[in-house]
Amino acid sequence: MPVVAVNGIQLHYEDEGTGEPVVLVQGTGGGRTVWHLHQVPALTEAGFRVITFDNRGIPPTSECPGGFTLRDMVGDTAGLIEHLGLGPCRVVGTSLGAFVTQELALARPDLVDRAVLMATRARTDTLRSALTRAEIELHDSGTQVPPRYAAVLRALKSLSPRTLDDDAAMADWLDLFELAGPAGPGQRVQMELSKLNDRLDAYRGIRVPVQVIAFADDLITPPHLGREVADAIPGALYELIEDCGHYGYLEDPATVNKALVQFLTAGI
Repeated sequence: MPVVAVNGIQLHYEDEGTGEPVVLVQGTGGGRTVWHLHQVPALTEAGFRVITFDNRGIPPTSECPGGFTLRDMVGDTAGLIEHLGLGPCRVVGTSLGAFVTQELALARPDLVDRAVLMATRARTDTLRSALTRAEIELHDSGTQVPPRYAAVLRALKSLSPRTLDDDAAMADWLDLFELAGPAGPGQRVQMELSKLNDRLDAYRGIRVPVQVIAFADDLITPPHLGREVADAIPGALYELIEDCGHYGYLEDPATVNKALVQFLTAGI
């Protein structure tokens, strides 16, 4: 796996396929391998070159436990795009990765041909603020939550009722979540970045083509907050995918991948 020194860190990435490049940016605690379950195969089959990477905070990329900002993560993504000579290219982000992507589109439109923002928002409301604060306080308390209990909570928070009511699917999801283990120091820093200031007015300045994808049962970034982002960005498209929670791109990859390919191939 290649590693490159960008923006003061060692960043690990993978580069697959040929054609127009697409950079995929993961969310809080997520590694590049998550994209390889469904999105990388679909995009390479559609004729794209796909670049995935581990964000700052997620090993083997530098963990940076002393702290970092959303601007640092934007700089990492920009540095990778510049290092590989990809810009302007297509960029897809989910959750925290969507925050990075929308800030990149605003700050460096020369590097972004078009952008997809999945499970995104532009501000922190009362409930999301309380959730972030509670998760940080739990982490900092040093409390060792039993792995199965943590897995159940993650499922309830991240998946749709359709998936939660599917016994066979839930057995697999719970096993997967239980194997994930506790948050590391870099992921702890990433948690802080969920406390967004209100950026709706700023996003009115984004000029690259944007598609916002929201998931109807998303409790972490509910659809109405994604709708706000789409309404703020001139000309942005908005798509609501039913029966999916925060991990909608894993719950219903066929629908998500169809939307991605359709938008990303426009103009080719």
